[in-house]
Amino acid sequence: MQDLKHMTVAQLCDLTASDAPVPGGGSVSALAGAFAAALTGMVAKLTQGKEKYAPVEEEMRSIDQEAEALRLRLLEDIQRDSLSFDGYMKALRLPKGTEEEIKTRQEAMQAGLKEACTVPLCAAKDAHAVLKLAVATVARGNLNTYSDALVGAMLARTAILGAVSNVRINLGGIKDEAFRAEMTTACDRLEKEAHQLEREAITAAAARGDA
Repeated sequence: MQDLKHMTVAQLCDLTASDAPVPGGGSVSALAGAFAAALTGMVAKLTQGKEKYAPVEEEMRSIDQEAEALRLRLLEDIQRDSLSFDGYMKALRLPKGTEEEIKTRQEAMQAGLKEACTVPLCAAKDAHAVLKLAVATVARGNLNTYSDALVGAMLARTAILGAVSNVRINLGGIKDEAFRAEMTTACDRLEKEAHQLEREAITAAAARGDA
């Protein structure tokens, strides 16, 4: 399969709209996160080098650098998410004629499901980091671009919730209770903070709009 991040926007959209199983919601969530990081970095760049925003110059430079690193990681997650379920699908095709084969197949299926949870959780954590940066750019970035920063924040929130939903659906088949509990706790926290941070972004945008 072609690396999804190298497709044109139209090609990736067409493939997503087809009956192909991938890319799905996880990959699209990672894409949303990458665009959120891109918008956040753009606003940070447009804030730097302007006398009016000298007090936040260093902060915006740091945000720009962090957002770029996150953007590149989330771009990789578009493909990683589509590949993360491969282990489970391959495990389903393993032989199951003997007790030993059944045991090996079940272990491989569990390992595949865990990978299918771990990858989107990493993407959700990266999108969470983007969302925090986006809130800062909404509040203190170039006034002429606060709406762009807000779009970035909203996309980051969507990326988090989308990735978390992928984790949760794959947790259903995992028998390791400790793993399930750890993942569920992480998902609950990310969801709660995503909603809170988006509210902060909307509040900050409203204040900038009234300025």
